[in-house]
Amino acid sequence: MLAGYFFAARMPAWGTILVAIAFELLALWVIRDNLTLNVIMLVYPIEAIKVWQGG
Repeated sequence: MLAGYFFAARMPAWGTILVAIAFELLALWVIRDNLTLNVIMLVYPIEAIKVWQGG
């Protein structure tokens, strides 16, 4: 966690945002779960996403 803080403190804002988006996409690809999907399923559940996440 400390390394992430120092990274964010030294990188420009756009660099930090790009890394955050990259981590979201990596989580989506590897484990089929990320913050974006959690929010979508909380606000407006979609059966197709539920089936896809179930594998």
